Amino acid sequence: MISTGQAYDKTFKQEIVQLVKTVILQEVSESATFERKEQKRAHHDRIAPVQMASLPSRHHSPVRQVVFALCFKLPRFEEMMRERGLHVDHTTMYRWVQRSAPELERRCRPHLKSTVDSWRVDETYIKVKKEWMYLYRAVDSQGYTLDFFFSPTRNAEAATCFFRKTFAASHTTEPRVINVDKNAAYPKAFAELKAEGHIPEHCELRQVKYLNNRIEQGHRFIKRLTKPGMGFFSFETARKTLQGYEIMNMLRKGQGQGIERGDVGGLVALVAKLFGIAA
Repeated sequence: MISTGQAYDKTFKQEIVQLVKTVILQEVSESATFERKEQKRAHHDRIAPVQMASLPSRHHSPVRQVVFALCFKLPRFEEMMRERGLHVDHTTMYRWVQRSAPELERRCRPHLKSTVDSWRVDETYIKVKKEWMYLYRAVDSQGYTLDFFFSPTRNAEAATCFFRKTFAASHTTEPRVINVDKNAAYPKAFAELKAEGHIPEHCELRQVKYLNNRIEQGHRFIKRLTKPGMGFFSFETARKTLQGYEIMNMLRKGQGQGIERGDVGGLVALVAKLFGIAA
């Protein structure tokens, strides 16, 4: 249940921004408990919009709450709101994240800065319903995220789909070199796409493990968020939540146009502009 509680003044936004800075924009952490409650309360999906309608839109837009939730762990966000007189159930926030994270990614993508031509590609494991699935990720030599792709399999077909998606992204630059680990699927996918003309002739594939240290370190933020959650209960739930994790991490690293690393105010302003809400 959500209630307005005590009146909010003009310092609300400043307090939120300060809290976001304190935790360095940690993305939302989901637990199996959230998923079970979501399944049991699916018939209550209509509650959130009704409750939100009674709240001042300047501070309590669902999109704004999702952005803040993607900066905190859900239980921490719930506690933070309770301290300010607003009672937000974490399962409500979970539903908002599921609905809004893909839209947040879609709207932010055209506003990402261009990357450089040296790519690092790797995959990490994500547990879904007690089974391991695979999150393919790519960054450039500066550590900026190129793209990501969630797949139930780890093979040449999945690697090919990931490369296609990364090449199609509007902010990526044609690669000069693609560095990967010793996974045998990457040379097969690379050769196939090069034969089709999707990869330029001058592009080189390097299988040098130590050069992938940057992206392997970049997996930490995903592990930090997914491990406490004890895994996801469906592929679609995991995919949508990971979209939110990744796009917020990209903005946190300063990949948004007009935003520098650590510029929380610029991040909030960009999202507010994209969704047409008051900053």
